[in-house]
Amino acid sequence: MSATTPTVETMALAPGYRIARVIRGGWQLAGDHGPVERERAIADMGVFLDAGMNTVDGADIYTGVEDMYGAFNRARRAAGLPRMQVHTKFVPDYADLATVDAAYVRRIITRSLQRLDTDCLDLVQFHWWDYSVPRYVETALALYALQKEGLIARIGGTNFDSAHALEIMDAGVPLVSMQTQYSLLDRRPAHDLAPLAQGHGMQLLCYGTLAGGFLTEHWLGEPEPQAPLANRSLVKYLLIIDEFGGWAAFQSLLQALDQIARRHAVSLSSVAVRWVLEQPGVAAAIVGARYADRLNSTLEVFRFALDAADHTLLQVILDACPGPAGAPYSLERDKTGPHGRIMKYNLNNS
Repeated sequence: MSATTPTVETMALAPGYRIARVIRGGWQLAGDHGPVERERAIADMGVFLDAGMNTVDGADIYTGVEDMYGAFNRARRAAGLPRMQVHTKFVPDYADLATVDAAYVRRIITRSLQRLDTDCLDLVQFHWWDYSVPRYVETALALYALQKEGLIARIGGTNFDSAHALEIMDAGVPLVSMQTQYSLLDRRPAHDLAPLAQGHGMQLLCYGTLAGGFLTEHWLGEPEPQAPLANRSLVKYLLIIDEFGGWAAFQSLLQALDQIARRHAVSLSSVAVRWVLEQPGVAAAIVGARYADRLNSTLEVFRFALDAADHTLLQVILDACPGPAGAPYSLERDKTGPHGRIMKYNLNNS
């Protein structure tokens, strides 16, 4: 790292376990965002790690990603170098929810252990598609049993709302984190989830902070894109822009972000991520990347902080554009609605 490279902020997610406040996301490595050069992607993991970004996010359903993380850490171990911390997920298929049991949980967790070439998973983030199938507490307890067995170090949730997260914690499962969609465009976690997290020792790990790339200079002053869009992220987050207030409202937000970015001499995207990091209850933002070519831009977020004038400028727009309504992930759980129809629900057994 050069003398001008900012120091990466870290946060204690749990006792004895610190993470970088920007986590490299792994969805872009799963193939839905274009071809992935496997060896280049693995080599670049060292560039992120050397820069201080010591943690990556993945999932059992991200095709090939756990294997890549495992290959990287295996090479680091052979070389006597520090390993990369890996957050994975446990996402049972929608079709299996009614029959998920302890054996199912053990099978998926054992597969993640094998793919990641480790004896213990750093963090397993639990997702459940449908609350009307009331096995999520039982399933969380099965994960907790594996934690007590030593196969899982920490348990978190993914996309649970405050009521259902509290139900799991009340059953005795110690959730250290909740991964949730959170950005200037989507502030659903601020209403109930963030206060719950602050009151129960659970911290937020936030994805969608750049709205799949929409919250960047690339879209400033551009017309609204038309179908077909280039990747699944753009499809997903264009729907969020519609919920925010539409393309004109989105452009107003980009203009404000650009004004702030110019004042701090950073990128527009860095301002968007910084805003999320400064929200109550947030431990880290997850920023996806296939390679390290934009790492310097990613690290900019640690070079500055937003001041009162910045927040005031943004708040005028946010007050006029409340964004998606309801609890976190509630729109996405509706399989008949536009947000739910684009989901892939059965990826674990395929």
